[in-house]
Amino acid sequence: MNSLFVIAPYKYEGIWVFDDPSVGLVQEPFVSGADTILDVLTEDIPDAANGFRLVFSLDPFPGYSARFVWNRPEFSGNWYTWPERNMEGWLCPALFKYFEEAPKEIYVKASAK
Repeated sequence: MNSLFVIAPYKYEGIWVFDDPSVGLVQEPFVSGADTILDVLTEDIPDAANGFRLVFSLDPFPGYSARFVWNRPEFSGNWYTWPERNMEGWLCPALFKYFEEAPKEIYVKASAK
């Protein structure tokens, strides 16, 4: 299993989505607070709505920009908190395309493509 993953979210019909053909996902949406978190993560990335790079991992890595902490399961997905920003977002069951179980922490870095 990889220790670092990369997706390229973009906006479709005003909603953050991503494609990852390697795991069978097309226009997988971010909803329930995860979309708002992406707005904050990308506020300094020019033209992020047309795509940006999102690297994520179970472990901290050089240059990570946010740490998300698991809170609770709900509707086959999981809620995560960004403690430093007092924000919460729900990650759908697509999370299990990358991890066998819901990680206790997820580290991310958003950057321009």
